[in-house]
Amino acid sequence: MAGGARGWAQGAPRAPMGALTLTALAEGIRASQGQPPGPPSTGPQHEPELERGVEPGRAAAIPPAGSEPFSQPPAREPAPEGPGRCLTPQSSLEEGALADLASYTAACLEEAGFAGTQATALTLSSALEARRERLEDQVHGLVRGLLAQVPSLAERRPQRVALRVLSTLALEHSRDVVCALLPCSLPPDWAAAELWRSLSQNQRVNGQVLVQLLWVLKGSARSQLEALAATRALGEMLAVSGCVGATQGFYPHLLLVLVTQLHELARDPCPPDIPKVWAPSHQGLPYSHASCTVEALKALLTGDGCRTVVTCMEQAGGWSRLAGAHTHLEGVLLLASAMVAHADHHLRGLFADLLPQLRSAKDAQRLTAMAFFTGLLQSRPTARLLREEVILERLCAWQGDPEPTVRWLGLLGLGHLALNRGKVRHVSTLLPALLGALGEGDARLVGAALGALRRVLMRPRAPVRLLSAELGPRLPPLLDDARDSVRDSAVGLLGTLVRRGRGGLRVGLRGPLRKLVLQSLVPLLLRLYDPSRDTNESSEWTLALCDQALRWGLLEEMVTVAHCDSPEALSRICHRLVQWYPGHVPRFLSQTQGYLRSPQDSLRWAAVVLMGFLVHHSSPSHINQDLLDNLFQDLGQLQGDPEPTVVAAAQASTQQVVLLAQVQHPPCRGRLLGLLRLPCLGRRHTHPARPPPVYSSPFQHHRSPAGPWGCSGPG
Repeated sequence: MAGGARGWAQGAPRAPMGALTLTALAEGIRASQGQPPGPPSTGPQHEPELERGVEPGRAAAIPPAGSEPFSQPPAREPAPEGPGRCLTPQSSLEEGALADLASYTAACLEEAGFAGTQATALTLSSALEARRERLEDQVHGLVRGLLAQVPSLAERRPQRVALRVLSTLALEHSRDVVCALLPCSLPPDWAAAELWRSLSQNQRVNGQVLVQLLWVLKGSARSQLEALAATRALGEMLAVSGCVGATQGFYPHLLLVLVTQLHELARDPCPPDIPKVWAPSHQGLPYSHASCTVEALKALLTGDGCRTVVTCMEQAGGWSRLAGAHTHLEGVLLLASAMVAHADHHLRGLFADLLPQLRSAKDAQRLTAMAFFTGLLQSRPTARLLREEVILERLCAWQGDPEPTVRWLGLLGLGHLALNRGKVRHVSTLLPALLGALGEGDARLVGAALGALRRVLMRPRAPVRLLSAELGPRLPPLLDDARDSVRDSAVGLLGTLVRRGRGGLRVGLRGPLRKLVLQSLVPLLLRLYDPSRDTNESSEWTLALCDQALRWGLLEEMVTVAHCDSPEALSRICHRLVQWYPGHVPRFLSQTQGYLRSPQDSLRWAAVVLMGFLVHHSSPSHINQDLLDNLFQDLGQLQGDPEPTVVAAAQASTQQVVLLAQVQHPPCRGRLLGLLRLPCLGRRHTHPARPPPVYSSPFQHHRSPAGPWGCSGPG
């Protein structure tokens, strides 16, 4: 036992230990209980009978500074007060003397392992009982004394002894130790961080301390300052290798609490007087409570072997999204997806912990749980924890919530549910909710509904005919939506629908789908000129699928138009369409008219050119007089367009309208010809050849430089 203190201050005089044993030490302490307690000691000599055969005060006395490192430290400023429940009265013993006694006792028992830890606690309790005091009442004083000693200990072994005392206290009084240390953790303090790390290294106490910190974070009456201190302490402890193993049993709960705390911070940011306590490990996050919480989350995931999850979040910008006021739920969805892919061993526990929070009265807690619930539905084993009907009923119920965010999460969940094998049999319940969301004003909801419908089509035995009929009146307006993301998703959904129904299209079936394709043909062609790169690439992909399914043989022309803005290729496309679908020419022209008022120069130019080629390749019997008059008037309004190339194209297309009117009606009967006072070209049955219009495109810079078909641009 005496050898336990050997070597921690070589050459320094020490109290002779002799044949001292723990039993003798305890008996000597208990013997003093019969004596009236003396006045509080002001130095380390407060137990005169700690050791038999030794002069009073020698066993507990600490050698003077310079010989023993545990000399009485200078006076320390009082620690800032924490929450009310963590405050205790000042100890009747001086903090430094009490810490000296604890450190000296632990040094004597250092080689005794766990038995020495228990013996240290027994010795401290006995020493305090001799003065009619309890150890639990002196924990705060002991912790503050140790906190004052740690910076002055230059040698490693005395530091280890002092930190062992803290573990001794935490073994039986973890709550008091946490409450005593938290107020000392802000502003950042190296000594406090060292004490937290020492607690994380002791496998017998780190779990208890982590639980206490978790309860601090969950406390409803906690202050932001207290939560910040607890979060920083968690970050220090979880960063120590092996500490995360102590979270077994409450790992999912701790993860959920930290993510929820980020949502609370995003909704109600910390006041400016909260100190900046954490230097971020990467750019993009400020020094804040949120960055501190993010670092604690990273340490929790990394310590559990989920480094891949951390990397995926970094690459997707997930950590910044988690800390953002308007992007937090997107970050939660990214985190859930990463965990489904790389940390599925915690999904069941996480799913079970978040279910009760789905009905929480706190918005931050409820919405975070909803986002996790939605994201975890991507995992088939996790989704099977609840009956399909229960999940579907819950997600459909969210569609009636007045909060758009809740409806958005429900639609995302329905999309994930649609990907699970066997869930499509509930399509009669799934589709009405998804189709109804297409009329929402929020782009997030429309995009989520379109994505979910696309997932429904990706399943075996997808209801292609039913969806073709239902989307007939709903999808075409979305192809021209002002929001880029909605247009892109709508075009992609149409392409997926054509891909799943191409077998029927080839043999002349799929009447609703064929009708939808022809109704969407003009928007798809014009969206090849869309300024949004995603939209024009989706349009090119969808047109290629339509060409394959309907066997148009126009793939080369469509690729050329998509990447080279070739009027000649567009002319060949119009020629084929007029030949195959002569009855649809008036509809094609009417649809094109709507784009003449587009705010985008490239779309106006493309609409004028498409109109000119359709008129040029049409027979007089395809277009009636009223439509010709409307085309002439609309093209005339473009004569004052601010874009010169649009004006030039409008003049060329107007000439095609005039030429067709000359062939169709004599001058005396045509209102258009009478207005223009053009000469008669002869009898009505003669159809002289009309010269083709000539256009030049200045909009090559609006196109993507390269696409999936390999064309790199105009030669």
